[in-house]
Amino acid sequence: MCLGIPGELVGFVQEHEDLAMVDVSGVRRRINIGLLADEGLKAGDWVLVHVGFALSRISEREAQAVLDYLRGLGQPYADELDALRDSDIA
Repeated sequence: MCLGIPGELVGFVQEHEDLAMVDVSGVRRRINIGLLADEGLKAGDWVLVHVGFALSRISEREAQAVLDYLRGLGQPYADELDALRDSDIA
C-alpha cells in the first residue's frame, strides 16, 4: 500500500531550494516541495506527502484527522512509516 501521509514542515534544505525537512509521526525526512513552489511554505505548515513529494498544503486540523484515521489502520500504517524511515532524498 502506498499512502499520502501528512507531514509538518520543520525546516528547509539551504543547498536545494526544492527540498524541505518534514516530520511524519516522529520520522524526519527530506521531501521535494517543488510542486508547491508558489505556496509560500514555511515551518509549521502541513503538507500531504506521497513518494517523497509534497502534493498539497493541508490544514493542521485535516492533517490530524488523516493521521488519526491512518493510525487506526494499524499494520499498513506502521509499514508505511517503516518504508519512510528507510527512504531518503539526498
